[in-house]
Amino acid sequence: MTTDDTAPRSLLDLTFAELEREFVTAGLPPRHAQSFWRVLHHGLCQDFSAAVDFPPPLRRWVAEQVGEGRRFFVEALTAMTDIASGDGQTRKFLLHLADGQSVETVVMGFKNRHTACLSTQVGCAMGCVFCATGQMGFVRHLRPGEIVAQVRHAQRALRADGDEGLRNLVLMGMGEPLHNYDAVMTALETISDRRGLNLGPSRITISTVGVVPGILRLAAEQRPYRLAVSLHGATEQERSALVPASQRWPLAELMAACRTYFTKTGRRIFFEWTLIAGTNDSPAQAKRLAGLLIGLDAHVNLIPLNPTGGFTGIATPSTPVRAFQKTLQLAGIPSTVRQRRGIDVAAGCGQLRSTRLRAERLPSVTV
Repeated sequence: MTTDDTAPRSLLDLTFAELEREFVTAGLPPRHAQSFWRVLHHGLCQDFSAAVDFPPPLRRWVAEQVGEGRRFFVEALTAMTDIASGDGQTRKFLLHLADGQSVETVVMGFKNRHTACLSTQVGCAMGCVFCATGQMGFVRHLRPGEIVAQVRHAQRALRADGDEGLRNLVLMGMGEPLHNYDAVMTALETISDRRGLNLGPSRITISTVGVVPGILRLAAEQRPYRLAVSLHGATEQERSALVPASQRWPLAELMAACRTYFTKTGRRIFFEWTLIAGTNDSPAQAKRLAGLLIGLDAHVNLIPLNPTGGFTGIATPSTPVRAFQKTLQLAGIPSTVRQRRGIDVAAGCGQLRSTRLRAERLPSVTV
């Protein structure tokens, strides 16, 4: 695959080091890169034709290089829909990309904080049977700038409502982050940069269905982000029935990669378990899960299944959920039952896909 070096490039695709090199090549003092970066990312500037307090050389560079028909542009994602959940704390955006594709981004409010759930691909190649994104298949990877632009969109929306902004990010939206590793890491470098968006790495969680090479690469590169691994089954047979990617990266290989990650980084790993009634929610399965996690600093997030049109399973009711959690507790494995948000507007875990929400809302679900 070849790229056109003359094609306009999104400024949001650039790391700070790349921007600084651009300025040096253009004969600008490197210090101007920090001023420009702060206005772009901390200030969320979209239109540099407006008055910006830049020194004359930087203003000239912007006038010559940034804008329609010029070398650089500022990524802007248009909200095709902006839907608020009946829970009063969740908003889901269907964001239009330049090539006509779209992704969904969710902003969730909690006490004294907001969390954004980002997408990293259009669709997903992993094919998890209970996931709406997996059911739509894989379309393409997102560029770094398209990931960064989701954060900017969320921040602007929160600021417009008088909120302080985002505190946490989870890469748990559409797509498999470790299948788009390089673009995701470039985006997170920009998102966590203290001179700009300044979202600390410890507040960023990468969720993977178990892409073993990506987990090992995270460990080798000592990436500072939190890791969440979707398991959903504690035997190869059970997991493969729900997560087709397990056929490529078997459970034993995945757990070995997790142990390597823990050994090299010393960081806690979060394991995600979608509870499906009569499928993976028995105390015996909880015991098998606990056995897999012995020796790791592990925390299990229990997620009662959210409804999707392409899967007939139902969520585990509250009593078996508590029994499953109790079994983990007795085995010494900490766990949390994930707070359910945005289910009525298909904004919950596993519900995101590139479609406009139909007029009727999904049925309410209680656990």
